[in-house]
Parts: sequence; C-alpha cells; structure tokens
Amino acid sequence: MTIKHLIITCFFLWAATDAFAQQQKWTLDACVNYAWEHNISIKQSELDVQAAEIDKSDGFYAFFPSANASSSHSWNVGLNQNITTNILENQTTQFTSMGANVGIDIYKGLQNQLRYRKANLSAVASQFKLEKMRDDVGLNVANAFLQILFNKENLKVQKDQLAINEKQLQRTQELVDAGSLPRGDVLDSKATVASDKQKVVIAENTLLISKLSLAQLLQLDNFQDFDIADMDYEANPSEVMFQTPAAIIAKAKENRVELKISKTNVAVAEKDVRIARAAYQPTLQGFYGFNSRISYANIPLFDNTGNLIGTRGPLSFTEQFNNNKGHQFGVQINVPIFSGFAVKHNLMRSKINLERFKIAYAQSELDLERNIYTAYTDAQGAYKSYETALSALDARSSAFLYAKERVEVGLMNAFEFNQAQTLFVNAQSEVLRTKYDYIFRTKIVEYYFGIPIISKP
Repeated sequence: MTIKHLIITCFFLWAATDAFAQQQKWTLDACVNYAWEHNISIKQSELDVQAAEIDKSDGFYAFFPSANASSSHSWNVGLNQNITTNILENQTTQFTSMGANVGIDIYKGLQNQLRYRKANLSAVASQFKLEKMRDDVGLNVANAFLQILFNKENLKVQKDQLAINEKQLQRTQELVDAGSLPRGDVLDSKATVASDKQKVVIAENTLLISKLSLAQLLQLDNFQDFDIADMDYEANPSEVMFQTPAAIIAKAKENRVELKISKTNVAVAEKDVRIARAAYQPTLQGFYGFNSRISYANIPLFDNTGNLIGTRGPLSFTEQFNNNKGHQFGVQINVPIFSGFAVKHNLMRSKINLERFKIAYAQSELDLERNIYTAYTDAQGAYKSYETALSALDARSSAFLYAKERVEVGLMNAFEFNQAQTLFVNAQSEVLRTKYDYIFRTKIVEYYFGIPIISKP
C-alpha cells in the first residue's frame, strides 16, 4: 500500500469514527456518569475536597517544630566599629552573618490537637457535600433525560395524528367532490391539518430545547448532534412505595448526606468552642538558636605596650565561623492575663455559632421529613393520575373509533370529528405526561431511601 492510499484510508476511518461519535445515542447511565465527571458544580465541590485535604495536612504538620535560617552580607564605608575586633576603623569593611532558629510548641492548650481534629471533620464534611452534589446532579440529569423521552413520544403522537388527519382530509375531499359532503367539511379538515402541523412544529421545538438543556447540563460543546437512546420505561409501582413514610424517613436518617453534613458541621463548631476556650490557658514553647559572623577587614597588631605596629590579613572563613559561633536555647511560657476581652468574645462567638449549627441540624431533620412526606405523597398522586389518564385514554380511544366510523358513513360532520380527535390526542399526551411524572417522582422517593439513580462508578 502506498503512502497516498494509506493517507486516504486513515482519512475515511477518521471520518467514519467522527460520524459514529456524532450519531452516538446517550443512555441515562452514560449521561449521569458524564455529568459526574464534567459538571461545573461537581468540579467546584471536588476543589473544596482538595482544599480540605490541604487544611488537614496543615493541622498535621502543626505538630512539627518550626525551623528558619538566615544569612546576610553587608558593606560598611567610613568610620565603623569592627564587630569582630570592636575597634573603630575608617575603612570599607565587609561582614557576613548567619544564623538558624528552631522552635517547638510544648504545650498550647491542646489547640493543635483540636485544630487537627477539626480539619479531619471538615475534610469529611467536604466529602459529604461532594456526594450531595453528585446526587443532586444525577437527579437533575434523570429529570432532563425523562423530559426528552416524553417530548419524543409526544412528537410521535402529534405526527401520527397529523398523518391521520391528512388521510382524513383526502377522504373528505373525495366525498365533497362526489357531492356526498358539503364543501365546509373540507375547510374544517384543512384547518385541522394546519393546526396539527403547528402542533408538530411546537413539539419539535420543545424536544430541541429539552435536548439543549440536557446537553448544557452535561457541559457538552457540540450539542447540535446530541441525542439520547430511545428507552421504554415502564411505569410499574416501585417496591419503595410499599414502604411507609416513617420507614423511608428512618432509612433516610441513617444514609442521607444532608443530615451527615449538618451533624459534621455541629462537630466542627464544637471543636471551635474548645479551641477558643483553650486560648485561656498558658502556652509553653521551646527554642534553640545558632549564629556566627565573619569579618573581611585586616586585623591590627599591637606590641606589649599597646602600640599599633601593623596589620595582618583576616582569619580564614572557617576559623572565624568556629571562633564566633554562639548558641541560644531555652523555654518560653506565655500566660494570658488581659487581651481586651478578645479571647472571651471569640469564645462567645464560637458558642453562638455552635447553637446555630445545632438549630440547622434540627431544621435539616424537619426538612428531610417534610421532603420525604411530600415526595411520597406526590409519587402516590402521580401514580393515581397515571391510572386515571389510562382510563381516560381507553374511553377516548373508543369514542374516537366510534366517531371515525360515523364520519365515514356521513353521520358526523368534520367539526364534531375534529373535536373527538382533539380529545383523543390530549388523552394520549396526558398519559405520557403522567407516566414520566410518576417515574421521576418515584426516583425521588428511591433517592431518599438510599437507592442511587444509577450504579456509581
């Protein structure tokens, strides 16, 4: 195979792969998994988790001693005291100094331990928040996915009715041409066909908007070719709906991250109170310091009587470093006596914050109970509405077939037939609406019961 043929083959393979990717039909699992990886809110929550892990590392390394090193080199011009010989000299000299310091907390009112435990709790809370965000995004994706399915089936219903009315228009035109029906029936049929075409256009636009909404929720760049797989969801009663609301609430209180987040926030606030109270206690620190200095000036020489007899060059760097080095070490205790009530006020603020989180925890329990009762009642109502819609559709279907038989033998005019058909189409749409509404509301109840939208990776 020549290089030209190879290039052409690769091009067609790439084009086929690209076309396949554009024609890919997204399943619910694929949509939710993609959203978990690319949704902006989830990415922000993941960054919060990373920041919490850094805070956790800060809390751990606070137990380690601190160490610092310093060094400087200076030039002194004019009359200066040689810090090595303590003699005033009118000259340009250079000096090098260096040092190191080490400090360690021996006792700090257990503040470091408390801060580390607080950091651990904050890291756990950030994980719970990430899990909550993933669940919320999953529910939103499932809702958008089911909305597309409903719009697809609704569009199919509208197109089927348009096809029926177009055939009916053709049949009516033939009867009018034969003189069996008045000309007004043709006009009514044409108006019905025009109205059906308008409904098809509206249904197409609604479907396109719902696809766009899901594509944006998934953060897709190329949403023009986005489409989901046609899936047939049965509106069967969920096993969760056979549970009592009290049982669902009890299960939710064990598993739902909303309560875990609130409970962890209370624990974090309790640590803040203990940290603020620890500021009343004295602190004890240990320290060690090392320093040395080097001079580059000439050293004066004196005789036994103290007269200057000359100079000689400075000692070597190593000799001066060893001769001038010094050590400093000890312990330091700080006893808080008065700080303008700053410690007291900080403790008071921490206690108030703790009470706020306790109230928030109690409120989250009430919200969870209310949301579960609401979701359970809505799911029951949605199923009853679905059953009612099925019964209505059955009746409307029989009525429409009866009307179709009557209009074919001339016992019903086009206007009356169009009314029967409109009621039949509305009944079909209502069945679809109530079906997907019940499926989604059941998903919410399952969500509170601990059943995930899909199996998490």
